[in-house]
Amino acid sequence: MKKRIMMALMTVLLLVIGLVGCGQDEPEKATTSDAEKNTEKASVEIGMLKLTSSAPLFIALEKGFFEEVGIDAKAKWFEAAQPIAVATAGGDVAVGATGITASLYNMVASGEKLVIVADKGREQEGYSSTAVLVPSDSTVTSIEELKGKKIGITQTGSTYHYMAGRLLEEHGLTSKDVELVPLNSIPGLMDTLESKQVDAVLLNEPNVSRVIEEGYGKVIAQVGDEIEYQTSGIFFSQAFADNTDAATRFLKAYAKATQYYYDAVLTKENGELVPGENYDEVIAIIAEYTDQEPALIEKGLPYMDRYGKLLESDIQTQIDWYAKEKLVDQSIDASSIVNTKLLEEALAE
Repeated sequence: MKKRIMMALMTVLLLVIGLVGCGQDEPEKATTSDAEKNTEKASVEIGMLKLTSSAPLFIALEKGFFEEVGIDAKAKWFEAAQPIAVATAGGDVAVGATGITASLYNMVASGEKLVIVADKGREQEGYSSTAVLVPSDSTVTSIEELKGKKIGITQTGSTYHYMAGRLLEEHGLTSKDVELVPLNSIPGLMDTLESKQVDAVLLNEPNVSRVIEEGYGKVIAQVGDEIEYQTSGIFFSQAFADNTDAATRFLKAYAKATQYYYDAVLTKENGELVPGENYDEVIAIIAEYTDQEPALIEKGLPYMDRYGKLLESDIQTQIDWYAKEKLVDQSIDASSIVNTKLLEEALAE
């Protein structure tokens, strides 16, 4: 009798142990499944230039921010801005990082598909980025005094053209009141200013600082103090934007990097820029990716929103201005080229 009771108890015990074991197996399988899901990587090629304004992308690549969210990101280097927009619209790259120009709006007006999703550099009050310079011995001290003068820009329809036109209008002039001279390159602008073949030029940092140090030019206006302007952005191909999971994960990493950049190099105390905790590291990363000396990098750190938010209202302002100047074939609605919902979702998560 005792023997039968003992055998029964042993059977029950073995059943309990088996059930406990089975119960433990289920969570383990679920955990493995979740982990596999979270590590499914999306391969993303980013078209960009070796410019300081790409700093958040450099940071995200260097510090593994993309890897953290399951994005296998790779840089594809370009020599000029327009081919990046073309490659993004054509799907040759999933992400493009470059300037916002009339040619971009013309592409969209002609039926090409891409969307601007985040900030990659803007003109902002209190931050040196792009400026109007005149020869150091010039008597011109204001934008108004440029009436009838020659102003050097890079190209017709470029960001420099837009800034020149908007600045003139802010001071009661128009593009017809001056002679805009396309010089095709930054070195061309600097050379013609030094040789006084033009009366003024627009230049960005660190070139502004270089001209001042070399003594042949002086600043009469900082663009950011005159107008807010979204100079460049992060673009997504339509196919990548439609993949909302991967697109949102990409922007989570990008927003983390813009915050890292901002806190390192754009924080102010009493109205003055002060180096942040990771200042030296960020300068070193930018120098490595742009093949420039750290001392030169420090002179030209562009402003961008701490969380990568686009100055959305300015996109329509740009479109309307280019249309007025007949630099775009037809006006478009900014909503057809802007998608801020993906970044909003990324930040909310």
